[in-house]
Amino acid sequence: MTHLITADREYLASYLKPRPNERKVGQQVKLVDNANLSDSLKDLQQSGAKFVLLGIPEDIGPRANLGKGGADLGWHAFLNNFVNLQHNEFIKSDELILLGHIECDDLQRHSQTLDLSDQQGLAALRMLVEQLDKRVSDVIELIGQSQLIPIVIGGGHNNALPILQGMSKAQNQPLAVVNLDPHTDFRLLEGRHSGNGFSYAAKQQVMSHYFSLGMHELKNSSKNLASLKQYDFPFVSFQQIVNYREFSFEQAITQATDYLDASEQPIGIELDLDCISYMPASAYTNAGFSLSDAQYYIHRIAQLKRSCYLHLAEGAPCQHPAGLEAGMSDIGQGLANLVCSFIQTKQRATF
Repeated sequence: MTHLITADREYLASYLKPRPNERKVGQQVKLVDNANLSDSLKDLQQSGAKFVLLGIPEDIGPRANLGKGGADLGWHAFLNNFVNLQHNEFIKSDELILLGHIECDDLQRHSQTLDLSDQQGLAALRMLVEQLDKRVSDVIELIGQSQLIPIVIGGGHNNALPILQGMSKAQNQPLAVVNLDPHTDFRLLEGRHSGNGFSYAAKQQVMSHYFSLGMHELKNSSKNLASLKQYDFPFVSFQQIVNYREFSFEQAITQATDYLDASEQPIGIELDLDCISYMPASAYTNAGFSLSDAQYYIHRIAQLKRSCYLHLAEGAPCQHPAGLEAGMSDIGQGLANLVCSFIQTKQRATF
């Protein structure tokens, strides 16, 4: 059984705001036949679809990392904005499949009953993240087997692991990953949560190469750094770019692209929204990169022919200082702009 809530016309209509004499992106996207998901994805791919939009409305991963909640609303904020963008000559909206979202409500409800100040409660929450891993990896594998490109909107950064599991299984090889994030997410293998998706991925050999871009020198433990060095995974820190000016942002991205190119593996693009200044995220910051920088990062990596998925994690509208409504607006616009940067770059590319 696939734990997927597929998008149908009613699902889409709850977000779409039609306007006379205009065509919106949401009026052009393709929907799947829920009766036979695998065949439907393959049929849509053969008819010209290239990208699959998938949501993971959960915040159990960040809370299992003793962080803040709210990432369960990122998908809804994104759809409110993205499907109402204009369909025109600058985007081929009919290459997009709106798949729907991973079923998370049962896990979310269970998580709310657990006492995280108690070790047993925390362990139980991390077991729920493992259950979510299975749900996500199964769907991602189907997408990858259909030769489509998943665009995954979180949820927490815990979902990097099942995305890599699913894509690695579909392609029968490990992936090379770049992550724009103040945290390396290379914490101990202490039970699943949003802080150890990449350490588990390395251990399970579904990720062969990892470049941490913009990691904050004082937001990563010595054990995290030692683990990176153990695997010989490189990084360029936020301080090297912003404080010390050892590299420009563009030069740092070039280091990442050179590393990814040399791997000769399929490439995953990861971005944690807490890398962006004033973006409401699970770990809100006022000292990060700009949204424009983040869009440029995605543009540069998407130009690589082997880049095969985009994952945007940790958008948490309720963490906006001005409240939920402002957070839904900022996250919706931010995620839509990042996704458009990826799609438009891929559509413009001539490999």
